[in-house]
Amino acid sequence: MYFVSAHAGSVLALMIELPGGKVSLRDEGTGASWVAEVAPFRLAAFAVTQAQYAGEPGGPGGLPVTDVSWLDAIRFCNELSAAEDLVPAYGLVDGDRDGEQVSCDWNATGYRLPSEAEWEYACRTGGPEQRYGELGEIAWYQENSGGHVHEVGGKTPNRWGFHDLLGNVWEWTWDLFDPSVYGPYRVFRGGGAYDPPRACRASCRRKSHPTFHIDDLGFRLARSGHN
Repeated sequence: MYFVSAHAGSVLALMIELPGGKVSLRDEGTGASWVAEVAPFRLAAFAVTQAQYAGEPGGPGGLPVTDVSWLDAIRFCNELSAAEDLVPAYGLVDGDRDGEQVSCDWNATGYRLPSEAEWEYACRTGGPEQRYGELGEIAWYQENSGGHVHEVGGKTPNRWGFHDLLGNVWEWTWDLFDPSVYGPYRVFRGGGAYDPPRACRASCRRKSHPTFHIDDLGFRLARSGHN
């Protein structure tokens, strides 16, 4: 089911409502695998665009915002929530450069990043497939991007209606990668316009510090339950 935000300038002009379920995740570096439960949630059909990030009115078209850190993304979630009179999901602490003191209220009505499990569940559309179609049809990647990021929505979506979950830009998620080894590093998913096919798979995981930003890393937003 599609949900249209009441806020005309919202980055989430179009969200998709998903039922709960389970998803199998795997870390290819360590070989560890686990099954995660996913509660009902909403996820944006498109990555946040540059115009939307700047607060400009309009639809979901345009280039995806990039060069945003994990900390930038969660601050934006809270700012957007406040603009729409929703309860912010994140508790932030001034001076917390590593993001280790950030808390998330999963029952809040406001916007947030998807969890890693939510992202992969949406990408796989509840099934086992690593990709939701032929790569050249669904994703901008190393072999067809021309060396640059493209406007959102230019490729075929998956069967649940999500565009560009694979390719074009990597997307931040909420999760820590492995705090016992990498400390505050957070996970990003999906592959980007400069990456080979191997990176554009549902199971491919990357990580970096919450302050890291680069020209093919962006985000899309979620909301919990039926808020």
